[in-house]
Order: sequence, then structure tokens, then C-alpha cells
Amino acid sequence: MITLDDFFMDRDKDPRFAPELSHEIVGNAVETVRRVNRLLARYFSEHPGAERPRVTSGWRPKAVNAATVNAAPRSRHMTAEAIDLSDPEGELDAWCLNNLDQLIECALWLEHPAATKSWCHLQIVPPRSGARVFFP
Repeated sequence: MITLDDFFMDRDKDPRFAPELSHEIVGNAVETVRRVNRLLARYFSEHPGAERPRVTSGWRPKAVNAATVNAAPRSRHMTAEAIDLSDPEGELDAWCLNNLDQLIECALWLEHPAATKSWCHLQIVPPRSGARVFFP
């Protein structure tokens, strides 16, 4: 499962980013990890041999987000409300698309896999469209 250390990717320990690490961001991170782990537990109950995904992007301080190629200027990663998980074959994305009820039960939204080749983007807040599966 995903840990808070995985999610923060040591950025919570970097003094350059300390001024941005608010109680709200930490609370969002805890909630993001909790919901994603709930979804992953369901996924792995159906795919017990599947490889555990690694966090490719968790919390992004402003400078990290600005340096991330194709990152949205107001990315939910900056508020710790989104996570990207490695998904090189698209298996997790495909499962999510085929199990929208699981996304709903876990209160998660999925960026459409067509926009996220090799990773699965999940977030704990709805996009502006409100769609459970959305395009950036």
C-alpha cells in the first residue's frame, strides 16, 4: 500500500518547501492516501499477483509543479489532493474505467487514461466538469 512517505517523496523534509507544508496540505495528503489505499485494496483483491504501483507524483510544492512538464498551473498535486501511480501497461486505469462504482465508493476521480499514458492519476476532489472520469 501507499504510505505518507511515498506520497511526500521526501519533499516534506526539504527545508526549501517547509513554508508551503501547511496543516491543510498534510490533512489532504492523509485523506488522499487513505482513499487511494482503499481503492488499491479492492483492486488487489481481484488482482493478487499484480505489481504494486509506485508513486510517481504526490505532493508538488509550487516550484516542483512549475518544473513538471505539462503540469496544470493549479494542479491538485500542489494541495496534496492528487496522486499519480505508475501504471505502465494501463491495467489499473482499465480496472478503474470498468469499475466506476469503486471510484464512487472511494470518493475518487480519475483523469482519463488517454491523457495519462503509463500512470494513473487519481484525485479526491471533483474536476470542474464534475465527471468521475475527466480530461484535463
